[in-house]
Order: sequence, then C-alpha cells, then structure tokens
Amino acid sequence: MEGHDSEDPKQSTADMTAFVQHLLQQMQSRFQTMSDSIVSKIDEMGNRIDDLEKSIDELREEMGVEGSPSPLAPSKVKTGEGSA
Repeated sequence: MEGHDSEDPKQSTADMTAFVQHLLQQMQSRFQTMSDSIVSKIDEMGNRIDDLEKSIDELREEMGVEGSPSPLAPSKVKTGEGSA
C-alpha cells in the first residue's frame, strides 16, 4: 500500500500539470482570437479612414471646380468697387 500511496501524489501532480497546461492553452487560444479580432478591426478602421480621406478629397475637388468662380468673381468686384 505504501507503493500505491507514493504513486497517488505523482498521479495528482501529473493531473494538475495537465490541467494547468490545458488552461494555459485555452488562455493562449482566447488571447490569440482577441488579438486577431483587434488587428482585423484596426485594419477595417484604417480602410474606413482611407475611404473618408478619398471622399473629402473628392468633395474638395468638386467645391474647387464648382465653387471657385462664384466666390472669386464677387470678391474681385467688391475689391474693385472698394478701391474706386
């Protein structure tokens, strides 16, 4: 029986080691999943920012083409009238 008792702590230690290793693997898997999710969301945000910048540039170009003649003409007229 003494031999059996000495194996019990060894088995208990082996079980505890396996349990802890399993928990660590689960934690690593969960952290990896969260990390992948965060990186994916950051990439998506970057793409959205790029799209937003393109839209803003397009709006600026449209405003420059459509808006420039109108504001410039009255300001020249006002400047000319103010000087004279």
